[in-house]
Amino acid sequence: MQTWVKEFLRYGMANKGYSTNTAAAYRNDLAQFMAYLANENISSWHDVAQDHVLEYVRQLKEQGYAPSTVARKLATVKSFFHFWADDGVLANDPTIAVDFPSVTKQPPRPLGVDEVTRLLLEPAKYRTPKALRDRALLELMYATGMRASEVIGLEMGAIDLQAKEVRCLGKRNQERILPLQEHVCELLTVYLEHGRPRLIRRRGEKALFVNRLGSSLSRQGLWLIVKGYAADAGIGRTVTPHTLRQSFAAHLLDGGARLRRVQRLLGHTTITSTQIYAEVSAQSKQEADDETRARI
Repeated sequence: MQTWVKEFLRYGMANKGYSTNTAAAYRNDLAQFMAYLANENISSWHDVAQDHVLEYVRQLKEQGYAPSTVARKLATVKSFFHFWADDGVLANDPTIAVDFPSVTKQPPRPLGVDEVTRLLLEPAKYRTPKALRDRALLELMYATGMRASEVIGLEMGAIDLQAKEVRCLGKRNQERILPLQEHVCELLTVYLEHGRPRLIRRRGEKALFVNRLGSSLSRQGLWLIVKGYAADAGIGRTVTPHTLRQSFAAHLLDGGARLRRVQRLLGHTTITSTQIYAEVSAQSKQEADDETRARI
């Protein structure tokens, strides 16, 4: 059964532009599904029936997974069976009549400008190599709106401080060039000259942002960095790398940026994905106006 998974992922990475992170997520989801099938004494993909898929979904819900997580795991299983059914290897697709659970999409929750300021200044309290890295890292994320996977995937050659720009690879390996503000370039220069050399352990390390062991920063490591500084800054809610991306988009629109420009900077393939930030911006402006009128 594992051979089928490997071939599915190999095809996805070669022909559909799956990133390493996407492939890893698919692999984990399918491993979890296979563990369930093993408990049901199923050792062949040919023996999987619709009832097995339905029961798997029911168990995920019973285990307390969020509807969005259940939907994602089911989407992985569906993609897997669609692939083999379309290829003619499987006579039937057991997932074809299985509906996704209802998912209520949560609107973005950007930070306020004052909260972002406190967050970005938190690592400036220290002068350790890690603090130099973290200040450059947080400033870069907020200044560009890059995804977590894009930030940790940056290599040394992606940054051009002279041209004041960074080159990143987004979903489906779509490249985009993002402008860098002068102060971000200055912080990156400090990190590259005084922080990174004291963190790396081997010559030839390509990763721009490295962990304390000198290798590429992981998604979990990035998440912990953002979470830790948000707590130290007294921000009383969960802050993730994606929160900085949301804040970047919302604050640009608040400042009068055009929707199409924000779409290009974020790397959204459709304007619909960006439109939600415009709605959040409009709502926040309305709330501010209402508060001002209430004080008069």
